[in-house]
Amino acid sequence: MKVDEKKRSITVAPFECAWDEEFQFREAGRGCITFEASAHNDVTLVFRQQPGSQHYHYKMDNSRHYTVILGSHRNKRLKIEVDGKTVVDVAGIGLCCSSSFQSYWISIYDGLISIGQGRHPNNNILFQWLDPDPNQNVRYVGLSSWDKHVGYRNISLMPSAPQNSILWSQIECAYVEQDGAGGHTRKEESKDGLDQRALANFLENWDFSDAIFVVGSERKVVPAHKVVLGSCGDFPFNLMSRPAIELPSVSYPVLHSLLEYIYTGSTQISEWQLISLLELSSQFKVKPLVMCCEEIISCLKMSDTVSESSKKLQLSSSGSQAHQFDYFPFKAPLNAEKIEQFLVNGEHSDVNIYVNGHGLVTHAHKLILSLWSVTFDKMFTNGMKESSSSNVFFDDVPAEAFFLLIQFMYSGELKVDTKEITPVLVELLLLSDQFGITALQFDCCKRIMEFLSEHGDMTVTSEERVLDAILTWCMEGCDCFNWTSVHELLSTSRPEKLFGGRLTAINTLLPFVRFPLMQPSVLQLMEKSNLAENIEVFRQLLVSILHRKSTIDYLLDHRLQKPLNSLMRDYVWQQIHDGDNNGIIYYAGTSFGKHQWINPVLAKNITVTASSPNSRYTDPKALVSKNYQLMCNYYTVRQDGSTTFMRSWVLQGSMDGWSWTSLRVHEDDQTICQPGQFVSWPITGPSALLPFRFFRVMLTGPATGVSNTWNLCICFLELYGYFR
Repeated sequence: MKVDEKKRSITVAPFECAWDEEFQFREAGRGCITFEASAHNDVTLVFRQQPGSQHYHYKMDNSRHYTVILGSHRNKRLKIEVDGKTVVDVAGIGLCCSSSFQSYWISIYDGLISIGQGRHPNNNILFQWLDPDPNQNVRYVGLSSWDKHVGYRNISLMPSAPQNSILWSQIECAYVEQDGAGGHTRKEESKDGLDQRALANFLENWDFSDAIFVVGSERKVVPAHKVVLGSCGDFPFNLMSRPAIELPSVSYPVLHSLLEYIYTGSTQISEWQLISLLELSSQFKVKPLVMCCEEIISCLKMSDTVSESSKKLQLSSSGSQAHQFDYFPFKAPLNAEKIEQFLVNGEHSDVNIYVNGHGLVTHAHKLILSLWSVTFDKMFTNGMKESSSSNVFFDDVPAEAFFLLIQFMYSGELKVDTKEITPVLVELLLLSDQFGITALQFDCCKRIMEFLSEHGDMTVTSEERVLDAILTWCMEGCDCFNWTSVHELLSTSRPEKLFGGRLTAINTLLPFVRFPLMQPSVLQLMEKSNLAENIEVFRQLLVSILHRKSTIDYLLDHRLQKPLNSLMRDYVWQQIHDGDNNGIIYYAGTSFGKHQWINPVLAKNITVTASSPNSRYTDPKALVSKNYQLMCNYYTVRQDGSTTFMRSWVLQGSMDGWSWTSLRVHEDDQTICQPGQFVSWPITGPSALLPFRFFRVMLTGPATGVSNTWNLCICFLELYGYFR
């Protein structure tokens, strides 16, 4: 095993396995690994309770473990093994690639094994399998191989989540549609409803073109882009006095196939023109296409089918399979490293980016910026001065974060310090929202979430910070504002001017701030602020909370002359407080009637624990302070010690305990078959997005057994989801 610490890459020799203390799940039985791999075949990952040795091999393992093999059987199959026995063996042609690194992810969640391509878990799923007898102890991940070396890099482990987790499903991803027999049209819907252009849209398109081919005796003119051509071959632009390449002996269909292969990753050509395509791709050193042509010609010779046939042949790059949906717009045969280098050296650039007050930020390429951002695309094509100018100036953007934004568009990687949450990272998150770069938004959020989950003391439990973040976003500012700063700004400016088009969003976002968690003195200051005077929703929320607090204090401390018994105190609290229906939380918060209400978690009268990482939604003192509703997207039951197994039942949710909504219906479900068995199911569809306060499991048919078949014999029920 060879480790490159500088790049944090690992090369695993044949029949070996790499283990590391960092390669482990935070929670046994639940975790996700994302990585990139380069191999001819058999990218192999092993999941077990304890790490193995360098010479460990899964074929010799007698302990419980999972093995996932991508590109088995000479890169033709996908396999999953449990304790050495094959349980999944399906077609998976071309999953591995030896000429470049490909991105993958594997998630394990209570026996649900999900495998996908790309950098974002729960997107671009290749295969899923649910273990009927889940191994809840797997924690360590080994990176292994078969008979050839396998290279791994960019390895990251993170918490796993049920398949319909909101964390991942909110990310908008590209999809691929087959366009005729030969092309691919990639289309992304941007957040504002505008179509995001893909590289295929620029094939023989005059937008941003800075090179032309003059082809055939008819001298047909075909536009192209230097930055695209230069990233996959050797085109002699620097040796020419003008950006035109004369190809008098080449027919247009052959040139079209070359360009189509470069811009889309695949093309079609008549069999009799294959030799001409090979010669043209060799002339410009488009090596992936040269290899593809030579391979097809070799196969045709072996089968003695070489002819002057007009039969169409399909040529595809190894990085352009239809099942790849990674958001990075530059795939094989384009060389991503060359594209990144164009930003460094400014070669073929056609726009200079300036920030007023800072100066030149970088030399860039309009095509690349437009591929990532609808905002840039419209800026360069709307007929305004930016469309024709080679210099573009920006106001009110932080220069360092703006350069990182552009750098991301060339590399697809977020290159910031990961040791802490820096102001630049927050500024970059705001800029990515401003320019509609969803993938960068995701990466920024991911870095912040990973840091918060690893550093419990940094969790955002102050609702004032949440309020500050909402106000900053609504002001579309790159600098962070606190509510007192906004209060001062409103003394000289109107809300319409300060918040602009996002003024209406305040009405939606402010109710998510949990004002009751703030100190009464802070709430009183807010009630007198310019925010309350100018923003009606803000004022109403504060008035409601302060009125509720004063009413409770008055009723409990002044109108009632003797201590309340528990039932009467519960009744009073139920009528005027939005807390727990039976009043227990409030009663505990008063130390059972001894004083005014204090959060019972802070008073240590109640203990609340959470299995999820610390956040404002798992903050114990917050959970007991408000009447939360749960959007359930997964649930688990455990059979008791009997053999009365339920077969037909329903999980239901309700807001009032009277009207019930079915979340998942089970009819003759044979899953539960052992005493003490744990079993989990997802909640899918619209029901997973509905909030409820009450939940129940109800039999709809008899259970197994000869007696007591209408007994519900479960001893454990656990609900997963998101609080609202």
